[in-house]
Amino acid sequence: MDPEEAPLRIGILGASRVSPTSIVEPARLTGARLVAVAARDRDRTQDFADRYGVERVLGSYEDLVNDPEIEAVYNPLANSLHARWNLAAIAAGKHVLSEKPFAANAAEAREVRDAGKRAGVKVVDGFHYLYHPVTKRLHELVASGELGELQRVETMVMIPPPPPGDPRWSLPLAGGALMDLGCYSLHAIRAMAPLAGGNPTLIKARGGERTGLPGVDEWVDADLVYPSGITATARCNMNGARAEMTYRAIGSKGQATVANFILPHTDDSLEVKTTHGQRIEHPGTRSSYTYQLDAFAALIRHGIPMPTDSDDAVQTTELIDQCYKAIGLEPRVGTRNEANAYER
Repeated sequence: MDPEEAPLRIGILGASRVSPTSIVEPARLTGARLVAVAARDRDRTQDFADRYGVERVLGSYEDLVNDPEIEAVYNPLANSLHARWNLAAIAAGKHVLSEKPFAANAAEAREVRDAGKRAGVKVVDGFHYLYHPVTKRLHELVASGELGELQRVETMVMIPPPPPGDPRWSLPLAGGALMDLGCYSLHAIRAMAPLAGGNPTLIKARGGERTGLPGVDEWVDADLVYPSGITATARCNMNGARAEMTYRAIGSKGQATVANFILPHTDDSLEVKTTHGQRIEHPGTRSSYTYQLDAFAALIRHGIPMPTDSDDAVQTTELIDQCYKAIGLEPRVGTRNEANAYER
């Protein structure tokens, strides 16, 4: 087989709850091989491998990143462990697809980016939503002028509260609403930059801590402005009454709203309201994670660039850090301590 057409050989760090949706099903649909998985609990790891068709179980994360058959590592570990194991994979010469955000803070992100460039491997931040047709269609509508002159961009990502003890509420694991949800809100605002005159700047942010968990943000609202003067709001709430994941562009002649830009496979509705009427488009319910894996394979096999590269990741984490400082909290801190490992 032509090496450029060979299935991508992937190793999975951890037997996490997100992996069946984020990598297992996309691998099945795209033909990628799940070569191995490693997790802290051997029985749990074997059960994961048996259930999802992973070829081999390895005894440790170190074994996985150093396995010669694996060419790309998928990292869905807790946020505090992203940089540590992304760096380990890079040091082993592996390409990396990391869950977002791919480091706990901007300094770590720059370390990962620089290591990846020195090693000549590809490191990608897992903002999968950007590869789905529903997001691309929203951007097309703005670019087409159908909405008139772009005036404002709004994102809102809200979920009901995770249970107590969930890693998303853990400060040592680099949790908080901004890390879990708000990174999407901010990234989607940043993704509109080519249509809004350049990268946005943070104006101000507000936020609130989770009761009983000092330092852990429960909600954050951030106001931003593009160089053109177009304004934006990125909101997130991890104690909502319902789930909401909207992405809206408002122009002088109308607006367009994606109902669920993060999970479009559950709802691909795109509502367009203009001076000429309104309609709802349905760009498709194929998973955004599957589109992302297609793009990752094209990057590795054919060198086709992905917009969520390591430079993009640094800019996202810089904005996250700025938001934390603006609401009076410290940016998250990564861990290099195996004892603090947690699989989501």
